Amino acid sequence: VQLQASGGGLVQAGYSLRLSCVASGRTFNNLDMGWFRQTPGKEREFVAMVSGNFPRQTYADTVKGRFYISRDNAANTVYLQMNSLQPDDTGVYYCAARMSTLAGASPDFFDSWGQGTQVTVSS
Repeated sequence: VQLQASGGGLVQAGYSLRLSCVASGRTFNNLDMGWFRQTPGKEREFVAMVSGNFPRQTYADTVKGRFYISRDNAANTVYLQMNSLQPDDTGVYYCAARMSTLAGASPDFFDSWGQGTQVTVSS
């Protein structure tokens, strides 16, 4: 699966951004799609995931109620709407994909990754 993420940028705390990720190479409906983020010196951490074959979204506790993940199967695209952004949300955001499964949200369970898009939130 090839993934192309976009939508990052520099915003002030309290503002919103929407990330997009377009997938190609596999039947999109069969893919679980996830968003992860990473800052220098830290491991890549889970942010949100939307299942392919099951009607389920999963969120990290740190973003629950502020971030929303959605998918448009007709456009082979997954979105991450990020509201009430905080400086701790700063990082490189990566889109990831895997064949739909009931496995957990660890980065180890995803086998396709996009190039990352930088999100910077100033205080």
